[in-house]
Amino acid sequence: MDKTSRPKIYGVLGYPAKHSLSPLMHNAAFRALEINAEYKIFEVKPEGLENFLLKDVFISDISGFNITIPHKIKAREILEEKFPLDENAPQVLDVLYYVKLSGAINTVRKDGNKLQYWNTDATGFLRSLTDKEGLGFEPKGKKVFLIGCGGAGRAIIASLSWINVGVKKIYINDINIGAINSAKEYFRQLPQFPHLKDELEFILTEDIPKIIKDCDLLINASPVGMKGEDISVIDKNLLHNNLYVYDVVYSRDQETRLIRDAKSIGLRAENGLSMLLYQGVLAFEFWTGRKAPVEIMREALNEGVKKL
Repeated sequence: MDKTSRPKIYGVLGYPAKHSLSPLMHNAAFRALEINAEYKIFEVKPEGLENFLLKDVFISDISGFNITIPHKIKAREILEEKFPLDENAPQVLDVLYYVKLSGAINTVRKDGNKLQYWNTDATGFLRSLTDKEGLGFEPKGKKVFLIGCGGAGRAIIASLSWINVGVKKIYINDINIGAINSAKEYFRQLPQFPHLKDELEFILTEDIPKIIKDCDLLINASPVGMKGEDISVIDKNLLHNNLYVYDVVYSRDQETRLIRDAKSIGLRAENGLSMLLYQGVLAFEFWTGRKAPVEIMREALNEGVKKL
């Protein structure tokens, strides 16, 4: 490692973002590979987002950054207008598909006077979902019930509806009517993905008991449980024996109320720490061109979550 030169700066952009575990994961990776770089937190309010993306990044030492709540969708709108997707860019198929379909981005790399962007949430989620060390769920031909259709929810929809994944149906619900209407409008105006018409179905809250009976996987992509509150997104009595449960939220004890309810009746359940890990692994490789030290990053996250 060349300690005489200034370190490259990476970070996470959000508001609030002080709770993020990403600095622990990425700084551990930089140390392990002896890369002269540092990962920081960039707390930017919504009204300052455009200025950060189009000005501040270019007058700073920032080389790349992740994007978290609440900026994933708005950041995509800003950057796609200023820097249209390059069809010859690295990993072009994934970039075009996941960014266009999810309508959200979470990873950005500075390349001279432009920014390249990707959605590693989508591929990170799929990798964590199918990981044999975790949930080990194979989505082909399965029915999924998704709660929450904000930035994380849209990335999950993009991940599961990838044509090679082969999911049969994705039922979607959100207590936020604005988020539901926004997602409906967004997905309707994507004629390049005709299969979505049959795969996606937005359902009313009163229809959940009937729908979930026939589902193989329940995913919580809403913020419920993020602040440690002891509530679940769904009544425990609606969980059934053939259901897998995935909660994107993780907490200090790594078990939200939803996870505890699922495990108490013998269901396989996993939290979102592995999604955070794998989206970070992909972001790290997108920035550095180096193979990420996955187990070192995992260990840093496991230690960090105990201190939340």
